[in-house]
Amino acid sequence: MTKNIMIVGVGGQGTLLTSRILGGITLDAGYDVKLSEVHGMAQRGGSVVTFVRYGDKVAEPIVEEGQADVLIAFEKLEALRYAHFLKEDGALVVNEQRIEPITVVTGVAQYPENIMEGLEKEHTVYRIDAMEEAKKLGNSKVFNIIVLGMAARHMDFSEQAWLEVIEKTVPPKTVDINKKAFLAGYRS
Repeated sequence: MTKNIMIVGVGGQGTLLTSRILGGITLDAGYDVKLSEVHGMAQRGGSVVTFVRYGDKVAEPIVEEGQADVLIAFEKLEALRYAHFLKEDGALVVNEQRIEPITVVTGVAQYPENIMEGLEKEHTVYRIDAMEEAKKLGNSKVFNIIVLGMAARHMDFSEQAWLEVIEKTVPPKTVDINKKAFLAGYRS
């Protein structure tokens, strides 16, 4: 049985660090793991999609439409853009942050209204204002780890296993704040 996780956001939001943590916890648990970055991380503000697939034997890194067990979205428009990848019984974990794409900033397009309400009609949605929670912790950069903490409740790994892989993955001087961020999301 293969599990499929998608992480979506915009450049600079920490999707790659989050995927490295997910890859680390699945490797530590003894699974075969495939990671794939699909779009844009080179451009700050551009759409970024990362797939993490794990199981006894994983043939390819790409998650097909309708197959994601968990979709982690660091921005709500990105959640809307990629929601069709989610399984019918999958979990959609959304940071309620709004980051306007360049087409909206330049007036070419409009940011959609009522994104969260629309998603909740179609999917099981878990929402969090991770940026606000990160600011309460004193470091807005850890909002992605808060979202990961919330998403971790929908995966089969212990709290302690997550904390151990975070300690091994993040820069040493940020271990404590990242652990606090993870627990803020995990226990929310």
